[in-house]
Amino acid sequence: MAGRTSTTAGKVTKKTAAKPTAAEPTLLSGGNPEIAKGYGDAPVQAYISAMPGWKSDIGRRLDALITHTVPGVSKAVKWNSPFYGMEGQGWFLGIHCFTNYVKVAFFKGAALNPLPPGASKQKDVRYLDIREDDPFDEAQIASWVEQASRLPGERM
Repeated sequence: MAGRTSTTAGKVTKKTAAKPTAAEPTLLSGGNPEIAKGYGDAPVQAYISAMPGWKSDIGRRLDALITHTVPGVSKAVKWNSPFYGMEGQGWFLGIHCFTNYVKVAFFKGAALNPLPPGASKQKDVRYLDIREDDPFDEAQIASWVEQASRLPGERM
């Protein structure tokens, strides 16, 4: 019996002592990457790289557009979503992956002209859902980003 206990303990020890491999980030519900909270460009780029399939390209395009449109934009990953904002003014935009689309949330979107198409339960928030085969209206998205960056942001 002592031998059996020892062998079983050895097997458990081997499993728990195994070094973790450098794995891809876990994808949560809807394919949203699980990325640790962090501030700056690095966690946002980690999130974008982990976005599955065609969504990663959309993430890169959005990040490039936001960075070009709003020089000096602040970035962070919070609640497994990239956030963009202005230093000392709060966050104006967030991105989140869902199964069939990427959601862009404009936190003060009700003040944008024209309104982004997606309504929210929160009166100030408006959404843009980007699906795989949707046209990417860079000029319109840039206009919304520029307008949103000038509004007071959300403190989260």
